Amino acid sequence: MDARRIAKDLLSIKAVIVRPSDPFTWASGIKSPIYCDNRLTLSDPAVRLDVEQGLAEMIRREYGACEVLMGTSTAGIPHAAITAHLMGLPMGYVRGAAKDHGRKNQIEGRLEEGQKVVVVEDLISTGGSVLEVVDVLRACGADVLGIASIFTYNMKKSVERLQAANVVNHSLTNFDVLVEAAVEEGYIAANEADRLFAFRDNPSDESWMRA
Repeated sequence: MDARRIAKDLLSIKAVIVRPSDPFTWASGIKSPIYCDNRLTLSDPAVRLDVEQGLAEMIRREYGACEVLMGTSTAGIPHAAITAHLMGLPMGYVRGAAKDHGRKNQIEGRLEEGQKVVVVEDLISTGGSVLEVVDVLRACGADVLGIASIFTYNMKKSVERLQAANVVNHSLTNFDVLVEAAVEEGYIAANEADRLFAFRDNPSDESWMRA
């Protein structure tokens, strides 16, 4: 699935909103010119099909040995489930923390030691949360082949974190492609693109807001 097509899909249903003149505030406190909510892809059948077929194609191409898909909680769970159905693969998910009752599982679904796993994530910003999932799976003996995500911000911090953890990520689309698509489709003016790239390069530096 073409990265530009996915970017245009996300923009068209407002799963991604680009607003450099009126930035969003993330939970971390970072001011961002872009907000991504890929849960909205589930509400649009056409976009949902593009995304899930795209994930299936990408996993077959990049992780041909994959035996199990594991979704991140909670946003990655439905995408892992639908993609696993399309691929005819087992699926499960990893909780943010182990349950405090019953079997006290943190991994839901059947996972055998040594199985080759791909983690399905909706988006990657700094990479911290998805790496916690990878750590849980590795601790249980899984062979984590890598991550399949819908969107990545291409932030330096996430790239460095993934490299340090020896984890590969492949995304359907990314920040750079999305900015280009946003200009092409008229969501932002061409002269606003540099502000967005300045944010991507250093999210903690708010000088992009005054550009």
